[in-house]
Amino acid sequence: MPSSGTAGRPRLDDRVVLNGIVWKVRTGSARRDVPERYGSWQALYTRFRRRDLDGTLSRMLRAIQAERDAAGDIDWLVSVDSTGCAVRRVPSSLTMT
Repeated sequence: MPSSGTAGRPRLDDRVVLNGIVWKVRTGSARRDVPERYGSWQALYTRFRRRDLDGTLSRMLRAIQAERDAAGDIDWLVSVDSTGCAVRRVPSSLTMT
């Protein structure tokens, strides 16, 4: 008879995984560069993808934004610097290759 215990690896703590996801988003690094203390990059990606698809991350972000906005911690003024944008006019009769 098989044992009644769980098979496979033990589940990573949700807080550790969430901290890993936040670390990855804040630093902008590649998934594979996430420190091991947050678990494997595959586990982080899998949890991130699941939570993104089911809307959990969007709900969390809206709740945090509402809380911080109510406390007056968010300045909604946005400034966009377009000096790094290159714009070219291309005649419509020109074919792009």
